[in-house]
This record gives sequence, C-alpha cells and structure tokens, in this order.
Amino acid sequence: MSITQPADATPGVLTPDEAERLATVMQGLASPLRLQILSVLRTGPASVSELCTRLGAAQALVSNHLRLMRHLELVTGNRDGRHIYYTLFDEHVSAVYDEAVRHLGHTERAR
Repeated sequence: MSITQPADATPGVLTPDEAERLATVMQGLASPLRLQILSVLRTGPASVSELCTRLGAAQALVSNHLRLMRHLELVTGNRDGRHIYYTLFDEHVSAVYDEAVRHLGHTERAR
C-alpha cells in the first residue's frame, strides 16, 4: 500500500481510507490458523493438502482461510496440474510476519 497524502495532511499519518484498508488486512492476520498458514508458507510453497497435514486442520477450514488470505493479497496460488501451490504474496507479507514474530519474542522477554 502506497501512502499518498493530500497536500494539507500530516506526513506519515494514514488517511481514513488507508486506515480502513490497513485494518482489514490486519484483521486478516488476526487468526491463529491464518498465522500458522503463513508460518508454513514462510518456509516455501505448499498445497492445501500439505497445509492440512502439517497443521492438523480440516481441508474445508484451510481452504476457507486461504480464500480470505488471497482476497487480502496475503497469499497467492499457482496451479500445477490438479494442485494449487500457495506462497506468500510478496516480500512485504514476509516482512510483516517476521516483524510480528520478532515483536512477540521481545514482549515475552520483557515479562
């Protein structure tokens, strides 16, 4: 997301529209299973069946989460024959995930 500010806006402050879009993406990350999916995809591409096996989750549940994550441009799918292999959408998703994990480690040490 590129932040384009009106001429009279405070630099670096989100507009209401940008804040709404960002909140939607952040809500997309606000699920333990979706974060686990990202953690698997962080290591490389995976099919729905591979994700189900690795996470111990039902196919319908994983598929529903992936559909939402594709809509939010957090993941992308590439068809290979009968299978779709999912990956992180781009390096920004990876960076957000990595920073959140680092922050988690930081807050646990502060307790």
